[in-house]
Amino acid sequence: MIKVLIVDDSKMMQESLAYILNTDPEFKIVGYASNGKEAIELTQKYSPDVITMDWQMPVINGYEATKEIMETNPTPIVVVTGSIAANDVSISFSLMEAGALAVLKKPHGLKHSSFDDECFELIQTLKLMSEIKLVRRIKKTKGNNKSVNGREKLKDGRYKLIATGASTGGPIALQKFLTNLPSNISVPILIVQHISAGFVKGFVEWLMNSTHYPIHVAIDGEEALPGHVYVAPDNYHMGIDSRLRIFLSNDPPENGLRPAVSYLFKSCANYLGDKTIAVLLSGMGKDGSEELKLLKDNGSLTYAQDEKSSVVHGMPGEAIKLGGACHIYPPEEIGKSIQNVFNSDN
Repeated sequence: MIKVLIVDDSKMMQESLAYILNTDPEFKIVGYASNGKEAIELTQKYSPDVITMDWQMPVINGYEATKEIMETNPTPIVVVTGSIAANDVSISFSLMEAGALAVLKKPHGLKHSSFDDECFELIQTLKLMSEIKLVRRIKKTKGNNKSVNGREKLKDGRYKLIATGASTGGPIALQKFLTNLPSNISVPILIVQHISAGFVKGFVEWLMNSTHYPIHVAIDGEEALPGHVYVAPDNYHMGIDSRLRIFLSNDPPENGLRPAVSYLFKSCANYLGDKTIAVLLSGMGKDGSEELKLLKDNGSLTYAQDEKSSVVHGMPGEAIKLGGACHIYPPEEIGKSIQNVFNSDN
């Protein structure tokens, strides 16, 4: 049985979430909390396997509750929000800074056309997150760097693009990675982050506010500009051509995903050859792992996040097993390593 604690100040929403979870015999609801204080107390009392967390609550809000729980009784937390407005989603993502693993929207009512799909996503996410037994606030890791080969030194202007992929645990890893890159970096950065539909704009707003980069939801046909970050939009693969123009595609999912990291990395291999720096961060599954190896074999500079700093080491771990990573670092050290790459040009 998967023990679930439901945290929401709305009794109606508590009942709605309970109705959904009770359709699956693997779940057992151990308690309901109407504010953050109760959430902290019930986590201590029942030791749930996973928590659904609202962020707007009285007494103690979701951010403070998440922070306290992660410091005292580390538990997988999934933020379930009623609004997908960019500003509200941006606030929801701040709970990831406190240790939450994922952000989902609250399912619509029974008669809504998307109800079944939203319920399935909620149930599957809670099951996956409940399996992550060691959840902690990721602190800066020292002495955990591994370099497979030393290729930091490069010819002037060799690299044209940084391509990045991430999934579960990716938002905070991306934040740490981006904040350690050069502020005046001379190439564009493309990101595929696996995220629930409707959350991309809020994710971009949160990431822009926390890194101070110009960050955009990618548009088909636009030129990728130096020092700008482009995030793949909902339900579209993102690729890059030899002129550094972004193209979007509704081709079939790859690895069950659209957008897929594999699609971005393959476009880099096809159109940019060895002029790519590719980064694979925390995430479940294996999306992008084979393509990171392809890029490395083509002469690109490749990085994978190390296991200790990853919330889930699936994607980078698979790439490492395949020998696809030139370097294996925590995300902040990946950023610093790339900073050294560009500094060596000067």
